[in-house]
Amino acid sequence: MTEYLAVDGGTIAYEVTGSGPLIVLAHGMGDSRAAYRAVIPQLVAAGYRVAAVDLRGCGESSVGWPDWSRTAIAGDLLAVIRHLGGPAVLVGHSVSGGAATIAAAQEPSLITALVELAPVTRKMSIRLGDLRVKRFRRGMLRLLGTGVFGSVSLWRSYLDVAYPGVKPADWAERLSRIDSLMREPSRMKALQSMGRSAPTDAGAQLGNVRCPVLVVMGALDPDWADPRAEGSVIVDALPSGFGHLEVIEGAGHYPHDQFSEQVVSLLLSFLRSTAARA
Repeated sequence: MTEYLAVDGGTIAYEVTGSGPLIVLAHGMGDSRAAYRAVIPQLVAAGYRVAAVDLRGCGESSVGWPDWSRTAIAGDLLAVIRHLGGPAVLVGHSVSGGAATIAAAQEPSLITALVELAPVTRKMSIRLGDLRVKRFRRGMLRLLGTGVFGSVSLWRSYLDVAYPGVKPADWAERLSRIDSLMREPSRMKALQSMGRSAPTDAGAQLGNVRCPVLVVMGALDPDWADPRAEGSVIVDALPSGFGHLEVIEGAGHYPHDQFSEQVVSLLLSFLRSTAARA
């Protein structure tokens, strides 16, 4: 059942399932909390209370926000965690990976651990050699086209590249839902605005994170020419010993949707090791 939280500038939609320690799930741009539909039941079965959030302008959350930065998104996520009586494990995908970094740095008492899935957390530097990587070139062209033209068809084409090989069993239904949302001008505007928001605010906070961090990258993620290298740079920018990188072979930009069981297994193992060190 959808619940709503009023924050400065609008309302954030979320859904809570299960009981136990709190895990908050935040999706990427152009998406909704449905991105975690295969993850949620597994986490609930493992004994967690799971809150899946629709980012500002996405899913069932309100539109017309004045700020689309990762810092603003972090504020929304922290508000949800406070409302639900945190602390929480915060899971962020793509743009929300950067937001999760900021949230953990700003309110360390509210975040016990971070899981960042294909996080866009640093300013990207493209080298000439990167453009020789076909999947990176194809992904960037489609992302840029979506951002400039607000094209739903280009966004769907990007998703096809971002989900290499393995597609979820309900792929047609998933695409139909995304297509329906993106055809709302306000939802496409949210995607474009998030896409234009530079991740420098998140990158500046990596060194201020004081909780354990698991970074999960897909080996075939089209957002980077070398996803493993990007994940390693993020881990290296965290305080020594706080970060751990896992790379899933065959996964693209949505490892949690392509390989939900593997991602949940990594997440639960990470949380067990975190608890053992506490």
